[in-house]
Amino acid sequence: MAKSVNGSAEKYLLDALDRIARNPFGYSVLYVNVSKLKPKNRHPSFVKVFAKLFDSVVGTTKGTLYVLSNGDFAILGKNITHEIVDEAVDKLKYGLSSDPVVHSGDGSEFVTIYDFPNSFAAFYDYVENLMQNQEAMVLADEASYKRPVGAGEIENIIADLDAIDIADLVKRQSVLKILGAGRFKVLFQEFFVAVKDLTAQFGENLDLVANRWLFLYLTQTLDKKTMSAFKTAELQKWPEQISLNLNLSSVFSREFVSFAKGFLRPGQQIIVEVQLMDAFNNLALYFEAKEILRRGGHKLLIDGLNPLTLKMLNVSRLDPDMIKIFWEPLLEFDAQNADLKAAIETVGKENVVLAKCDSEKALKWGVGYGITAFQGPYIDNLEAALIRSKCPDALNCKPIECLKRRRRLSGILRDGCTQKDVLEELM
Repeated sequence: MAKSVNGSAEKYLLDALDRIARNPFGYSVLYVNVSKLKPKNRHPSFVKVFAKLFDSVVGTTKGTLYVLSNGDFAILGKNITHEIVDEAVDKLKYGLSSDPVVHSGDGSEFVTIYDFPNSFAAFYDYVENLMQNQEAMVLADEASYKRPVGAGEIENIIADLDAIDIADLVKRQSVLKILGAGRFKVLFQEFFVAVKDLTAQFGENLDLVANRWLFLYLTQTLDKKTMSAFKTAELQKWPEQISLNLNLSSVFSREFVSFAKGFLRPGQQIIVEVQLMDAFNNLALYFEAKEILRRGGHKLLIDGLNPLTLKMLNVSRLDPDMIKIFWEPLLEFDAQNADLKAAIETVGKENVVLAKCDSEKALKWGVGYGITAFQGPYIDNLEAALIRSKCPDALNCKPIECLKRRRRLSGILRDGCTQKDVLEELM
């Protein structure tokens, strides 16, 4: 009976090859190069679907499916022919219409049949090398193991924050609103300190987020220092709306009041982005913070949502000013979600941001739901291209340099730009 093998698949496959080594005639291996697909097409949920498509091959050849450490499939069976696998491959081609590996030439770059005994030695060596690489990766992982912060260390880490120039760590990322064909405007800019940048200040082997409550305690101090860092920012052009990732308790801090009253110019707004879990952990604090923000002319945004959380969430009860939905590749197949449409209508399409957009496909999906505000790598590149189109010195630097410099509030990296007025342009 056919079975799927996970775990140390290379070892199991080598054991099976050893058993047939004396008489490999009639055996073959169908090898599927899943690892060569685009990253977005290697999502675990997709891989399960791919494996299911080859069930008929496993059954027909009385074979065994091995899911290797690099994500590739190897089916060891008898009398595997191209005719047997064509149906599964055709379904993959239909489902992965945009992936060049699946459609290259005769498809041999994606699917290969190793006939034994002619290809036995070569395939055996290949699997053996994969296993050796896997063992090396395990050793490397052990060497780079990150140690969680202990309760006794957190006070020292917080004290060390005083010696760090947080302004050098604060970055910004735009949320662009679509106005029409090829026309965009900056709806707001999010200002934040990336966890990896903060971790680098304390040693790469220290895991600041392993303990949620200790990290929460740390970020309460970080919130205050981030708001204070705006005073030393070198930007001349500020967006009308400034977004900050904050703990709910930070809304009540002296630093927040000082920032709102002392830094903002008339007409500027703060959008406070909070995690859904933070709201659920203290609903009374959530509603009080929302009321304080609204009285000051500011907004509250619930961050990091997806269709599943929105289905379980009573949006009208929490009544946020805005929400942010995270894009992921599987959403492409969820274009008619009635619950999602209802949640978006409740908040108002103009108050929804689709974040983590990594492709035009994400943009089209969001537009299909009436969303007009977007954030993420694809949007960053689009923004950089628009800025460079206005820059007289664009040929003397690379797009990635423009993007990195635009994200900074100050520092040496930003100083490398010769056209700062263009770099800070707000569309």
